[in-house]
This record gives sequence, C-alpha cells and structure tokens, in this order.
Amino acid sequence: MKRPGKVCPICEMGVRVIDYKDERTLVRFTAERGKILPRRLTGTCARHQRQLSRAIKRARFLALLPFIRGYAR
Repeated sequence: MKRPGKVCPICEMGVRVIDYKDERTLVRFTAERGKILPRRLTGTCARHQRQLSRAIKRARFLALLPFIRGYAR
C-alpha cells in the first residue's frame, strides 16, 4: 500500500523565497537541540529544503538562531 505523499508546508504557505530574518519559520524546521531537520521528517520539497538550510546557517552566523540550543557551561 502506498502512502499519500507529503505536501511541502512552505509551498502551501505560498512563500517563494525563505528569509533568514524570519525566526519563527526557521525554528519550525530545527530540532530541539538546534539541528536542521531532514526532508523526510518535515515534508519540504528539495528546493525549499536547500533554501531552509541556507537561511538557517545565515541566521546562526548572525546570531539570530543558536548553533546549539540548551548548551550550558
């Protein structure tokens, strides 16, 4: 039996380009420790997954998102 395919949540929202300054959207696609979630879990298409990873990495570099969440010394 085949499962119905996942629909890309970003395509459903009608977003053409993912902005690195939009923290709410980027946090949805990261795990609780700050890792980028894979396509098979989020259901994003390949194009938007590439845009997501690029935007998350830029946001991390500019300190808008943490590299590792919950890290205490």
